[in-house]
Amino acid sequence: MLGFENQFLCHVTNIRTLASVGKIMTTKEELSSEITAVGDRIRNMKLEKASKEALQPHIDQLVTLKKKLDEIIVAESKKEFDRTKLETVLRRRFFYAPAFDIYGGVSGLYDYGPPGCALQANILQLWRSHFILEEQMLEVDTTILTPYDVLHTSGHVDRFTDLMVKDKGNGNLYRADHLLENWLSAQIKDVKTDAKLKEEYSYVMTQVDNYDAKELGDILRKYNVKAPESGNDISEPEPFNLMFKTQIGPAEHDSKGRGFMRPETAQGQFTNFKKLYEYNNERMPFASAQIGKSFRNEISPRAGLLRVREFTMAEIEHYVHPNKKDHPRFREVENVIMSFLPASEQEKGVSSTIDMTIGEAVRSGMVNNETLGYFLARISLFLIKIGIKKERLRFRQHMSNEMAHYASDCWDAEIQSSYGWIECVGCADRSAYDLSNHTKRTGERLVAREKLDTPIQKNVIKPQFNKKEIGVIVDEIENMNECELKELKKSLETNQRAKVAGFEVSSDMVSIVETVETCYVDEYIPSVIEPSFGIGRIMYSLLEHSYYVRENDENRCVLSFPPVVAPVKCLVVPLSGHPSFPPFIYELCQLLRSKDISFQKDDSSSSVGKRYARNDEIGIPFGITVDFQTVKDKTVTLRERDSMSQVRIHMDQVANIVASLANATLSWNKVTETFPAFVEQEIDN
Repeated sequence: MLGFENQFLCHVTNIRTLASVGKIMTTKEELSSEITAVGDRIRNMKLEKASKEALQPHIDQLVTLKKKLDEIIVAESKKEFDRTKLETVLRRRFFYAPAFDIYGGVSGLYDYGPPGCALQANILQLWRSHFILEEQMLEVDTTILTPYDVLHTSGHVDRFTDLMVKDKGNGNLYRADHLLENWLSAQIKDVKTDAKLKEEYSYVMTQVDNYDAKELGDILRKYNVKAPESGNDISEPEPFNLMFKTQIGPAEHDSKGRGFMRPETAQGQFTNFKKLYEYNNERMPFASAQIGKSFRNEISPRAGLLRVREFTMAEIEHYVHPNKKDHPRFREVENVIMSFLPASEQEKGVSSTIDMTIGEAVRSGMVNNETLGYFLARISLFLIKIGIKKERLRFRQHMSNEMAHYASDCWDAEIQSSYGWIECVGCADRSAYDLSNHTKRTGERLVAREKLDTPIQKNVIKPQFNKKEIGVIVDEIENMNECELKELKKSLETNQRAKVAGFEVSSDMVSIVETVETCYVDEYIPSVIEPSFGIGRIMYSLLEHSYYVRENDENRCVLSFPPVVAPVKCLVVPLSGHPSFPPFIYELCQLLRSKDISFQKDDSSSSVGKRYARNDEIGIPFGITVDFQTVKDKTVTLRERDSMSQVRIHMDQVANIVASLANATLSWNKVTETFPAFVEQEIDN
């Protein structure tokens, strides 16, 4: 039990914190951070068996903080997000633009301009640091062109489809689930819609991803959904394969020349598993990773960067023993609190999330295993680090009909934007599906081996052949996995014959026997945990989450990127065109270059305020101004974008300070505590 002194100190801390809620903590980020801290404090006190009296002030504090956060969220939700205004800024400042714009553009293809390119590069650099370097992953760069046989083996040729409907009048094509979602959303928002119908529509909305083609067609007919632009009838949903076909080499009819532009970066990693395993000195578990372009022939790409035909992915394949999916570093993340939307809740028509630690989620069985849980937590930490708002991030579990053909469990990190909740990261337990299929197709054993300290007796199932009779399909049977051999055994015992690779075999040709062997080595096909990141979707969500306008000035737009991902870290401006300033500007630029700090110089004739305002639009977090005081004592002003507060710093120190701020090893609060404030107000005329 806590002593009186500790209880008193806790009470004093509580009073100070409650006072700070009204005075200092005015942003969602600050409140969310404090809610987490207070929640951790309460958990620790409970572990120490603190008294109810000692706990109560902290519980009251938590309630007050949550109430204030809810008030801010409700107030913000009442403000209509002006997506058009944001997109105008993004295109005017050339974050991105439709590709081949002067030719009318191509739907679903975009070019990134200088700030967009830098923003993406910074996100990827942080991704490399957060995942590849932190987890000691093996990075590869595999080809985009992928042979037909590889993607047929992986299941993409047969199953990588979306359901499509056609406007019967003009032939326009639509993705069926998106068409239904848009119609349902419009009905729910319509004030004329009956309350009971709204409840029904909301339930259907939660089930859209779970419908097959027939069920989706039935729902579209039930609600008499029409083509949105024309009002014409639509066709029945039918599957459309999303892969871009291509020809590899000049021979049009050569089967080896058939191929696709890869729809994901995973298969190149799987087909190199054996080389990676050997490079890793045959140690398990381990992970490979890849960043690169992927291509999907979207039916009707809309919503800007959220649904495109060419995009950057960052994918991890973590190889693990199928029966040992614990993770040695899980304890480091088990207390990370996340918002979950499990399949069980969605199937009830519920869309509200459950907040709990990843440790609780794994222990309860809601998340399948520790390794999957570890990566879910690390994904959450990464997204929040780059600037995604925690309260607009959730992890949604795939429902049964929605689950990919290879997955035993799958969660999507969904980010809320003006387009709704958008899947930006998928994290799946792919089991041993891919490596098993590639082993079977090629005969190359993509397996791991671990020496056993104590030999074990193991049941094995093997084929025995009458090779004179069976001949050509011996290899096909020998490459079968245990489940396939058991199915073949059952068929031969029941019917005395079975089909294998298009050939009919009889029990005279082959028999499947089960024996017990003493094993000194555990040989297995690894399971794979795969986090897969859609970088463009993450980037667009970050743009929305970072965008705001200055209070009382709707014309001053700001992108409040965290400094670590901001496209440009620093703005350098002279106060005016006075001839004494250029030498100091030159010296400053040299100092910033020496620290690898990206910067822009703006020496136009506009006022300093206007120059800062237009550079706030591209999210530059810091600004250095050379003025007449600089000429006297070589001090400059350093300005922070969001607070617009400024301090006075000597030129010899400023580059180091900006570098530390940009890589998040120094906070702006610490800078303002260390250096004198510059109180002159900005002039905006």
